[in-house]
Amino acid sequence: MPQGKRADARRNEQALLDAAAAAFVTGGVHVPVRDIAAQAGVGVGTIYRHFPTRADLIVAVYRHQVESCAEAGPVLLAESNTPYAALVRWIDLFVDFLVTKHGLPEAMESLHSYFLDRLVPVCASLLDAAEAAGEVRGGVQALELMRGVGNLCIGDDGDPRYSARRVIGYLLDGIALR
Repeated sequence: MPQGKRADARRNEQALLDAAAAAFVTGGVHVPVRDIAAQAGVGVGTIYRHFPTRADLIVAVYRHQVESCAEAGPVLLAESNTPYAALVRWIDLFVDFLVTKHGLPEAMESLHSYFLDRLVPVCASLLDAAEAAGEVRGGVQALELMRGVGNLCIGDDGDPRYSARRVIGYLLDGIALR
């Protein structure tokens, strides 16, 4: 977020990004703008002042979530009892990001390199720390784990017979050394 904005404008933009991300998780990227505005506690005009088009909002949410996920890795590592616990918590954030990402228009796929450049190293550092602590098996590659998680998120569209988080838990249990 540009630092040249007034503090209240930065707060509004942050609230909009958080509300849009949450709305995209539950209702997809086509959720009504008025619902996002209501969740953020602002008027619809405020959304359009910050994000003139839906595509602008979607790109901003995508970038915001990539940055949030990237910044969370070191924080979780510092705050968690074990590196494996940090990895599990980070994967949970990553799942939220992936669920939000589903349904993005094809035009947004150009952000994929940005996503990989920012998040694969974070996942790798969490895996390395967990491996060094003897909590996960060696040789697990960050990109493989992230693709596995991503593939498990496909189809988590509210069908009560499938929970991506539960299946991802099985995946994480499979790499854990306990």
